Amino acid sequence: MRSTYITKPYEVDKKWYVVDASGHTLGRLSSVIAGRLRGKHKPIFSPSVDTGDYVIVINADKIKVTGHKLDQKLYRHHTGHVGGLKEVTLRSMMSRKPAEVIIHAVKGMLPKNTLGRQIISKLKVYAGPEHGHQAQKPEPLEIKY
Repeated sequence: MRSTYITKPYEVDKKWYVVDASGHTLGRLSSVIAGRLRGKHKPIFSPSVDTGDYVIVINADKIKVTGHKLDQKLYRHHTGHVGGLKEVTLRSMMSRKPAEVIIHAVKGMLPKNTLGRQIISKLKVYAGPEHGHQAQKPEPLEIKY
């Protein structure tokens, strides 16, 4: 009798990767990062277990977008008060908080449950070239799409 193998959380070996976002397209980079965070590149991938790695993104302020998205793409949130819908364009978001743009894009590609919230905590995004995770000895991740 054959049974399906399910990975146990203590069997997962998690690595640290660093990604330079300079010149990469936002959506394409985000989909690669989301796959790494979930662990879909590993043969022991299991949808109900966090098998992914940690990802550090540097130079988030140098990300590219295609078309007219800088002025047309809107980020919306509601304050909870009457008439409290706030809209911010991608251009103003990139000037104020460029790291939040990548976090928002990757978060939309992850599961919308407890596992997704656990996975997004393994993403570290920095606007500049410096990060504080040298002690984890991150390996550079080559992005190919």
